[in-house]
Amino acid sequence: MTNRVFTPFPTLKTERLTLRQLSLNDAQNIFALRSNSETDKYLDREPSKTIEDAITFINNITESIERNESIYWAISLTDSKIFVGTICLFEFSDQANKCEIGYELLSTFQGKGIMKEATSKVIEYAVQTIKIQTIEAFTHINNQSSTKLLEKLEFKKSIEPNNTNPDYCLFTFSPPRPLPHTPLSEFEHPAPHSPT
Repeated sequence: MTNRVFTPFPTLKTERLTLRQLSLNDAQNIFALRSNSETDKYLDREPSKTIEDAITFINNITESIERNESIYWAISLTDSKIFVGTICLFEFSDQANKCEIGYELLSTFQGKGIMKEATSKVIEYAVQTIKIQTIEAFTHINNQSSTKLLEKLEFKKSIEPNNTNPDYCLFTFSPPRPLPHTPLSEFEHPAPHSPT
């Protein structure tokens, strides 16, 4: 069973990044991200056409977080507070203890290891705090940057074809299971240290 409570909002920090709650002050940043043709070319969505589209998106995200349906972070550089992208967990299944991860990064900040740093932190949060056992990610078959990122993070590519949308591949991450504790027998207990 997952522990899915997102109030108060869980701000996360890494060496270079702050993952914080999205606000209406981010409207211009969200518009720039979601109307960028380079960012959108591998995503199956309608691009934002106006700043009002971005505001509507932020309001919808806020409501979804309040209902504990999804969690969505703005990624910013801690030192400069510059917005660089977003990352989210959504499509939660309490029965299967799984969710989906999604992320976007402004093109000018790609190739700097930012998304690997952010994604690693979000995976840690998902596993340790929400108690997720499986994280799924869908990425376009031509999106080599996303594919390489997922492989570095030890996601495994599904061998099953995606009949719903053949342009997208499914990757799955499951944290390693701890080995069951086996008590030592009386013959296996280490000998006590001799006093010197």
